[in-house]
This record gives sequence, structure tokens and C-alpha cells, in this order.
Amino acid sequence: MNEKTRRNFLQTALTATGAMALSGRGSATTATLPSLAAPTARLGLVTYNLAKDWDVPTLIRNCELTGFEAVELRTTHKHGVEPGISAEQRAEVKKQFAGSRVRLLSLGSVAEFHAPDQSVVRQNIEDCKRFLQLAHDIGALGVKVRPNGIPKEVPEEKTLAQIGQSLRECGQTAQNLGVEIWVEVHGRDSAHPPRMRRMMENANHPSVGICWNSNPEDLVNGSVKPSFEMLRPWLRNTHINEIWKPEYPWRELFGLMTAAGYNRYMLAEIPETSDPIRLMRYYRGLWLALHS
Repeated sequence: MNEKTRRNFLQTALTATGAMALSGRGSATTATLPSLAAPTARLGLVTYNLAKDWDVPTLIRNCELTGFEAVELRTTHKHGVEPGISAEQRAEVKKQFAGSRVRLLSLGSVAEFHAPDQSVVRQNIEDCKRFLQLAHDIGALGVKVRPNGIPKEVPEEKTLAQIGQSLRECGQTAQNLGVEIWVEVHGRDSAHPPRMRRMMENANHPSVGICWNSNPEDLVNGSVKPSFEMLRPWLRNTHINEIWKPEYPWRELFGLMTAAGYNRYMLAEIPETSDPIRLMRYYRGLWLALHS
């Protein structure tokens, strides 16, 4: 099987598996994780913030040098992969990654749906749809969105329902395009796992899942297991950060992911440095040790 055929096969298999996992054929508590046909999770990179000043060739080169296998391109960064680029530019981005050992996994939008002002919510829905079209055109699998708080002036359940309804509308566009929406566990108050679960239950769409974000809010008596089990049925992507920090139980998290059959990517979201290649090599070494 050549590389192009293999990529197409994985994309088709993943979309089908994800739809089955979260469809009405099974409850959320019994859903299985969509697979990327790999034996275990792999390491990738979010361009925020380490790679925010890298163009696409630099990003690919640095990831290949250090063994990072995938990237999430966060909006506003130097790579310039934004909804406003032309069809020719989209084709060139797709070609650059297709000719490399680095997967263009996802786009990190800042679309969010919690605002009390409905015109703001509508603008964010339309922004999300533009990123979904871009993801389809360049061969990315997912678009990251987020909540960024729970407004105090609105009843909480109303906000959680609004977020879910917005995600369902965007999810239908994603499904039509063969891509996914990953809702980052993010924001003051909104990163609380029970609230994220309500958003997912309200969305109730097979193309909408969660991006685990490795937050302090995950911890219950020092363990991530209760929060992980709560959100596991919707797990589609993972952000990790400073894995040297002892206050977050990284080995426990990685063990839970392995036991759950998670074989997608863990994307490092770490600060910039004057020596990125050295840092990335050390980071990968520590990740491998913790993940073993």
C-alpha cells in the first residue's frame, strides 16, 4: 500500500469508527475510542507557543529532526494556514505535509460559543465552519474549538445548552466534510470536567469530541482517573504540557489512556525557547519514559 493510499485508508477508517463510537447504537459510557490504526499513542506538537514563529518548512524540518509525528497549527501563527488562504495555497500546504514524515493533524481555532450575545455566538459558529472547510481542503483531521468561561449573568445550564447546540450545528458541517471538532477542556469554570460532560451530552453529535488539556481542574484527590473516566467516551485528542511537573500525575494519565486504547496523538503545548531542537529531543525522551 503506497503512502497516499494508506493516508486515505486511515482517514476513511477513522471517520467511520468515530461515527460508530458515538452514534445511537451505543451509549456514551460504552463507546469505544476511534482508532488511527496504530499500536499506541504518538507524540506531536501544538504550535502554541514553541513554534509560533516557524513557517511550514521550518515546522516540518524541526519535527522530523526530533521525532515529533504530528502538528496542530494554532491560528495567528507564522505558518499562515488560515481560512483566508487561496485554493492554491491550500493545495501547497497539503503537498508539503504529504511529502514529509509529519502529519498535519489539526487546526487550533479560537472559536467559542459561551457568549451571552447571540451575534457573537453566530460569528464564532461561522468562523468554526470556515476552519472546518480549511481542514478538509488541507487534509487535516480535526478543528480545535473551546469554551472560555461560564458567564455569571446567565444561568449555567442555559450556557451549557447553548454551547452544545452550537457544537451540534458545527458538528453537522464537520460530518459533511469528513472532519472532526475537538472541544478543548479550557477556560475558567468551563474547564471543570462535569461541565465539559454536559456540553458533550448537549451536543450529542458523532463528529464532536473532547481535547483533553491536562489542567489542574482534572485532579480529584491527586488523581486524574475520575475525570478521565467521566470524559473518556468523547476523547478525540490530547494536549500535554510541562510533563516534568510532579504535581500532575502524568504516568497515571498515560496509563489510563493506554488501558482505554487511546492510539491517537498527544500534542505538546509548551513555551518557546532559544534552543527548541534540544528541548524537543529532551521532551520526547521524557515522554517515552513516562509512557512506557
